[in-house]
Amino acid sequence: MPEPDAHLYLSLIPEALIASQLPPEEFGRYMAVGEKFLSRGEALFFEVEPGLLPDAFPMGLVGERCRTHPDGSPKRSVYLGTYRALERVPIEALGALYLTTDDGRVLELERGEFTGSGGRELHLYQEFCPATPRVASRLSPREFGAAVTGVAQPISFPKLVFADLALGGLADDPLGGAVGDLPYREIDHLRSCLRDLLEGGAKASKNVSRRLVGRVHYRTVRSGFFVAGGGGGFAFYPMPTKAELEGEHHRWWSSAQTVSI
Repeated sequence: MPEPDAHLYLSLIPEALIASQLPPEEFGRYMAVGEKFLSRGEALFFEVEPGLLPDAFPMGLVGERCRTHPDGSPKRSVYLGTYRALERVPIEALGALYLTTDDGRVLELERGEFTGSGGRELHLYQEFCPATPRVASRLSPREFGAAVTGVAQPISFPKLVFADLALGGLADDPLGGAVGDLPYREIDHLRSCLRDLLEGGAKASKNVSRRLVGRVHYRTVRSGFFVAGGGGGFAFYPMPTKAELEGEHHRWWSSAQTVSI
């Protein structure tokens, strides 16, 4: 078991199970900008309940290595697993999800109840872990998660973390709908994929891009983040509304909309 002042985090960028003496906000800042603010990049991570972990990680390292330094500074990270870490952490062990901007602002998302996708026929999903494609689909989030993690599929993942993204006017009219301020680079290809899905056919989903390119655009997340696992496991982390972000999380929201050069 971890020391009383140690936290366990499941990082998605990069994928790893990490023990740290830093609380979530400080850990997010450390992962996003480093110790001396020499690097920048978004970080997504879950806090993990250690008592619900299987015997798949070297937990003894927490007591041995996750200890305060002689100068009194906290131990920032002890890596307990990097290979297929998400797969080995049960969904029920996942606590809050933390979204960190590339300048170290942290937003906490609690698990919520998913009640549906508002009757939309077309969706855009960004996968985060263990793979990072962006996928257009006719499937609802729950259906998409089940399809991608279904053991009966020729190619599947044991678990997947993904978010549904805003489509603006493309959700109803792929060819003529207004793009607005959506930041997607592959708009023409996205329109084509959505049109093909709307016209029907055997494929319910189509890759728009093979991997996450550039930064994580938190402002495009529509309803929230999802965790799907084989056997029907499912968890939902709802994104606050724009009004809530502007009123209650103004600094994080301002940071999330700032494009770094």
